[in-house]
Amino acid sequence: MKPKSKAAASASCFLVMVISLLCSCISGDQMETNYEGLSYNYYEKTCPKLEDIVRSSISPMFILDPTSPSALLRLMFHDCQVQGCDASILIEPSGDQNQFTEIYSAKNFGIRKRELIGSIKTSLEAECPNQVSCSDIIILAAREAVALTGGPLISVPLGRKDSLSTPSKHVADSELPPSTADVDTILSLFAGMAMTVEESVAIMGSHTLGVTHCNNVLSRFDNANGTNANMDPRFETFLRVVCPEFSPSSKTAEATFVPNDQTSLTFDTAYYDDAIAGRGNLRIDSEIGADPRTRPFVEAFAADQDRFFNAFSSAFVKLSSYKVLTGNNGVVRSVCDKV
Repeated sequence: MKPKSKAAASASCFLVMVISLLCSCISGDQMETNYEGLSYNYYEKTCPKLEDIVRSSISPMFILDPTSPSALLRLMFHDCQVQGCDASILIEPSGDQNQFTEIYSAKNFGIRKRELIGSIKTSLEAECPNQVSCSDIIILAAREAVALTGGPLISVPLGRKDSLSTPSKHVADSELPPSTADVDTILSLFAGMAMTVEESVAIMGSHTLGVTHCNNVLSRFDNANGTNANMDPRFETFLRVVCPEFSPSSKTAEATFVPNDQTSLTFDTAYYDDAIAGRGNLRIDSEIGADPRTRPFVEAFAADQDRFFNAFSSAFVKLSSYKVLTGNNGVVRSVCDKV
């Protein structure tokens, strides 16, 4: 092999130096840039073992209860969509607030694993007292829920503070989307969080985990309101058998459920296959596969898991950074369910 000339060697060295400088600048920007007051290295000095503690606390729970990931992901969605990502959904009512706080919204039916966030908080208080907010724990728990079920490990900026109050259940009722939400409603909702249409379709992919309770499915049997449009007739028959429209008790619809897709314990693209085929449990799950604005992305995600994971990761960061409290605008609660 012929040795390089001095000129060529000098040019190569210069090119390497330029690339190194560019890479170090990009890396530095990613680590230092705040996302609305958040930072990717926020706890680097104050609680360096944070992510390890969250992961080790959650992993055994996922083995004992395989439905935990979907519960934690839903918990994050419902916290962030009401008043922003501030852990207000964890606050237990006291005194005359009873039955009127956020968690008692009818749309928060079936919210679970709030106590798991409190348990993780207890472990973190022993390791690094008064440092980690409950709102950051919710985000990290949801991030682990995605990763440990086969999805991407998302890098999320941290530094959220907790709210000092919880909104009323009426606020939650108005801000959380109904089970009958259509494509217009969902695109408008996520556009308010600066998501593109592609990101909006990607974040809906969280429905690949978990189940849908029958009380949210029954409205799809009403032919008059169009909520059963784009539903495969065989799938409609299946839903009617699993979720009978008329039952002896209203509690039946609350207790029964159907899986969100064919692989409801795995974070994958099966949700999009079902959306294309008209096998969505909710109105949005079917319409997203037919609407000309969203169908191209549904088809793209069904065919390309990497593209879905990349778009979902971007959307996850935007959702988890929505209306966050930072600096002196919030607090770090010592106990997650109390102010």
